[in-house]
Amino acid sequence: MKFAFKFSNLCGTVYRQGNVSFTTNDCVVSPVGNRVTIFDLKNNKSKTLQCENRKNIAKLAISPNGCTMITVDEDGHALLISMVHGTILHHFNFKERVRDIVYSPCGKYFAVTHGSKMQVWHAPGTTLDFAPFRLMHLFPAQFDDSTCIDWSSDSRFLVVGSKDMTCRIYTVQHVPGFRSVTLSGHRNTVRGVYFERNSLNLYSIAKDCSLFIWRCSHSLSEAFTELEEARGAASSDEEDDVQEEESIEPAAKRMLKFPGRNKVPVRWSLDKDDKHLFIQDKGTITCSAFHKERNLLVIGFSTGVFSLYDMPAFHQIHSLSISQQKVSSVAINSTGDWLAFGCRSLGQLLVWEWASESYMMKQQGHFYDMSCLAYSPDGQYLATGGDDSKVKIWDTLTGFCFVTFTEHSGGVTAIKFGPTGKVIISASLDGTVRAFDLHRYRNFRTFASPRPAQFSCLAVDASGDLICAGSQDTFEVFVWSMQTGRLLELLAGHQGPVSGVAFQPGTSQLVSCSWDKTVRVWDVLNRASAIESVQVNSDAVSLVFRPDGRQFAVSTLDGTISFFDMNARQLGSIEGRRDLGAGRRGADLVTAQQTASSKCFTGLCYTADGSCLLAGGRSKFVCIYDATQQVLIKKFVISKNRSFDGMQRFLNSANMTEAGPADLIDDDSGDSDTDHRKMLPGVAVGDMSSRRTRPEIRTKAVQFSPTGRAWAAASTEGLLIFSLDASVVFDPLELDVDVTPSRIRTLLGEGELLNGLVMSLRLNEISLIQQSVESVPASEVEMLCRQLPDKYAEHLLKCLAGLMEGSRHLQFYLTWAVALMQTHVRSFKAHSTAIMPSLQSLHKAISQRHDDVSKLCDENMYTMQYLRQCSQLKCPSDDEEGAKSESEEEDD
Repeated sequence: MKFAFKFSNLCGTVYRQGNVSFTTNDCVVSPVGNRVTIFDLKNNKSKTLQCENRKNIAKLAISPNGCTMITVDEDGHALLISMVHGTILHHFNFKERVRDIVYSPCGKYFAVTHGSKMQVWHAPGTTLDFAPFRLMHLFPAQFDDSTCIDWSSDSRFLVVGSKDMTCRIYTVQHVPGFRSVTLSGHRNTVRGVYFERNSLNLYSIAKDCSLFIWRCSHSLSEAFTELEEARGAASSDEEDDVQEEESIEPAAKRMLKFPGRNKVPVRWSLDKDDKHLFIQDKGTITCSAFHKERNLLVIGFSTGVFSLYDMPAFHQIHSLSISQQKVSSVAINSTGDWLAFGCRSLGQLLVWEWASESYMMKQQGHFYDMSCLAYSPDGQYLATGGDDSKVKIWDTLTGFCFVTFTEHSGGVTAIKFGPTGKVIISASLDGTVRAFDLHRYRNFRTFASPRPAQFSCLAVDASGDLICAGSQDTFEVFVWSMQTGRLLELLAGHQGPVSGVAFQPGTSQLVSCSWDKTVRVWDVLNRASAIESVQVNSDAVSLVFRPDGRQFAVSTLDGTISFFDMNARQLGSIEGRRDLGAGRRGADLVTAQQTASSKCFTGLCYTADGSCLLAGGRSKFVCIYDATQQVLIKKFVISKNRSFDGMQRFLNSANMTEAGPADLIDDDSGDSDTDHRKMLPGVAVGDMSSRRTRPEIRTKAVQFSPTGRAWAAASTEGLLIFSLDASVVFDPLELDVDVTPSRIRTLLGEGELLNGLVMSLRLNEISLIQQSVESVPASEVEMLCRQLPDKYAEHLLKCLAGLMEGSRHLQFYLTWAVALMQTHVRSFKAHSTAIMPSLQSLHKAISQRHDDVSKLCDENMYTMQYLRQCSQLKCPSDDEEGAKSESEEEDD
């Protein structure tokens, strides 16, 4: 059961493509590849749903009540997701690329673009049907693809914009006498169309920075009243002439059904004063959003600028440049105070409060792939390095990046935390190794080589004083001192690029591996000792030590993992090429079996107890092996996104054309937001001969959390975190027929606290353990801990870490932790290796609560000082007041 890890969060990427949106409780919903991430700005947390689309999400829509969400990928495959439980309710295929999907304000329908047509569907859950998706209307096709949709306030009218530079207005329910209205006048693609609140006046926005205000001749209530009267007149005519219609041709029937007297004169007009232009230098409109309650219009431009306008007066309220690339998506929350922006080119997600002119959230992932990662010693933070030469620190509890270091000028290849967890060391291809301080967030030390070298790996000893880095061009290992910053040693001997270095825990012995098919053992502090060399079967790719230091593992280019002891004796090996699976790229001309010959493991990591090994490489699988038996225990799939290359074992020959794979050919006209054509220097249009390139799925680094409850993988998808779901896993300890929840509650009610606690630990139900622990009075905690057997004390220590994170009884649980550590200190020392993950979890929980309390105290410091001063003021007593009044009377 300890390997029942499930996907919990995606931290490395905050926005990929598609439209961002707000929920009813002002959470930001952002599409991240084929997943959806929800950012809770009020509680400062982020959560990625486990639901996955087939490909990258192109559009999403949230129901007005916030209970369901529809996500549609690039090919039109849709998922109906429950926002309450985060589970998939239904799969559906629109069989066409969807450019926009919008729920009606009443929540009964939703409209979706279907090529040049538009479809209206009954919203799932509003009717008792077998199929959740039921088509209601299919409106006629326009001359080009539909791009945007909006509903009127009463959910009876629809307006759709198109690439043919027109807008068309439809009614949801068929009304005799009313036909669709076409509004023309724009000179480029229509980017957005919006009805006013409780009105049929609408705004149309085109790509060429033009805004038209179309005014309706009738109000919303008047127009619908006339439509209802026309429907009633038509129905009465049909009842009177039903016998006459039976002998008339179908064309004549339509003439009778739509007589001239029943036509409703609802018209839209455009005056000269209602034409407006947005002033932008060589910029075009890429996205827009409209808040109907406050009449706020937000426009995003290709120059990275957004503007906020008050409509219909067209007064500019605010304008700001938020990015160096185009704004891909914009959304407004329910109150109209927060604006969310997504920039696809840079992977940025911003939330701006325009009233206070401040950022509520500003997040950005790595521009290129992540190449390395490292957990802090307490498991609270994750550090990642990418090919974009940046180092980012992520909080594992909130999922947010809180600091970014940009001092490197080349790709970051390795990253390590110092022993104290307050220092981060990174190696880069720019020829430097840098140390960053997490207190002041600065680069306080820079290590360089005597001659230019590109560093590919990094190691830090247990004391944190020795820093080693391997070079991939000079084939040497450099050793520096952290305190002085000087180069101490230069270890030469490898005849190929050094791919991995690692210190033996607790000693000064260093192990390095290289592409020259050798593994070398060095004693850094004693150069007189002999250097041992071990030959491996192929080029060595990565190296990792077991936590106890008695064994290390080396992965090679042939897909083999070899285990050695410090005497250079091989203990075993794992042939893992078949475990990585076979996936064909879109342009591969060989079979999947032949492609598997190039698979290998690029990242290795031992579990906290050293019993298992986690391995990931050029595949969508991450494997866990038993380090003793050298057998596969479990495989995890990091992604099911078919937008990546190498995901499928078999390719469809129907997708192969004379020009190559159809997925790699850009057949878009270039008017959409998903224009991937590369720009040539000195030209204003793209290269029409260019082709798309799809990233290949792979895992570059894996790392286990020191707590043993989670592990992370740096992959093409981003920073994926898998953790144990304690609410689902049932792992009892010495379970018996008498151990039942009712029996436990009975013992607690009778005052037998020790027996109730032991039974709850045996049943291993978190809720029952919490109830048993909180039933013990604080004064009796130490006495109960002395009577608790050692085997249950270790298990209770692990449970206290989880209970402390979400409980408000901080002092009470600290009392439990101190009492357990004092009464069972001998048992904990004897089993220090086994309980180390539990101690790390407890330390992480205490550190997090300490930070929360410290922040709260700092914010209320002056308030507490004021209350303390007020308490010291002496209030006059009754006797003093009586004496004072008597003295005043005598004076009188």
